[in-house]
Amino acid sequence: MAAFPIGGRVTEVLAELGAKVAANAPLARLDSIQQELAVRTAEAGLTTARADHVQAIENLQRAEALLVSGATTRASRDAADDALRAAEGALEQAEADRDRATKALADTVLRAPSASTVISRVVEPGQIIGAAQTAMELALDQGFEAVFEVPEAMLIGENPDSRVSLSRLSRPQEDFRGRVTEVSPLINPSTGTVAVTVEVLNPPVGLSFGEPVRGVALRPAVAQMSMPYSAISASADGPAVWRVDPETMQVSLQPIEVDRYETSRILLNGGIEEGDWIVTKGAQLLYPGRTVRRAGAGQ
Repeated sequence: MAAFPIGGRVTEVLAELGAKVAANAPLARLDSIQQELAVRTAEAGLTTARADHVQAIENLQRAEALLVSGATTRASRDAADDALRAAEGALEQAEADRDRATKALADTVLRAPSASTVISRVVEPGQIIGAAQTAMELALDQGFEAVFEVPEAMLIGENPDSRVSLSRLSRPQEDFRGRVTEVSPLINPSTGTVAVTVEVLNPPVGLSFGEPVRGVALRPAVAQMSMPYSAISASADGPAVWRVDPETMQVSLQPIEVDRYETSRILLNGGIEEGDWIVTKGAQLLYPGRTVRRAGAGQ
């Protein structure tokens, strides 16, 4: 994010969307009339303070010379010394005012912190913008990163391999490599996903900021039973399914142990065995001992 430290009216926007800019390059400017007047006023005050400081030094030197010759009193010499100390304080204050005004003038120009690419432009000439309000979004030219929203369930237990195979959606046949560098500690409450950042290790020629990519990561897996969401029911003890007796076609409630939930299926740790018949349609209408029939193909 790039933002002005002060607010004001934007007079110029110097970088277009997608432009590559060098470090310290100007990106936009604010109306700087007030800041320019403040700088001139501060410089005039500094000039006066410097002249007063020089005059105070001369007055103290004269008073000391007169005191040595007996032509003045020590009180007069001390008064000249006090006047010099006051002049020194005024000079320091004037220099601080000048530095503050100069910085305020510099703050009217938004500059790139480093070599980067403009990926979003929020402001236009004539717009009033507040202090710290985002004016542009920059992608620093320090390589590419891809950000994925990964289902929370995929990150439970043993993490996937940090090596990721990437490909552009526009050219899926060209693979390149990535490496997981950050896994967000927070879960998006609306999607149930976690942001995972992947560093692109060997970006292909022509890859641009904002281009969509696909990522594939591997994780160790063991053989597990799976079933569709429509099969799950519940008992007093927790998740369950309706198991069918192949001879009588009557159902009974069978508790199951769920490992995790995925997009289109549920993976189990136990509760049913290979070859068991499970009701996957109309489970909410069943009760123990009810007779069901096997659906035909296409149903």
